[in-house]
Amino acid sequence: MNTRTETGFTPIDPDLYAKAFQLLDPAPEPAAPAAPAAPSPVSAILAAQPVHRPGPVERTLTDALAFLDTHGWAKHRLIHPDGARCSIGALRAAAGARNAAYRDAGKLLLDEARRQHGKQWKAIPAWNDAHTGPQVRSVWEAAIQRAHHSNI
Repeated sequence: MNTRTETGFTPIDPDLYAKAFQLLDPAPEPAAPAAPAAPSPVSAILAAQPVHRPGPVERTLTDALAFLDTHGWAKHRLIHPDGARCSIGALRAAAGARNAAYRDAGKLLLDEARRQHGKQWKAIPAWNDAHTGPQVRSVWEAAIQRAHHSNI
């Protein structure tokens, strides 16, 4: 067998070849160790506002008011044929069940109704039916604020 291995290429220095490729595609420099971050001043930490996470009562009241805004408010019936609801109907829709958040939201709403409209109100439906939409909305908004500030 007669195999010819001569290619006619000029021999190169392998170290020179490696150096050329290193210049064309350099390896990333090893990262310098990061300097430790300067500690935050205590005043900056204390000035940062905490993120508010609404509690179940605030969430139920907020969702119920949003329901009223979307579907409408009704008097003298739990659910109007057009989909509007009274205050109790909106609370039930928002809570999904008669759970603790539903009961506590109802108690807070009735308490706020009594604060704004007198102690004679025994239940939310009677108060709801005796007042105008703006009066009812004012009670809802105040109850939401109280739940927010009480973090419940």
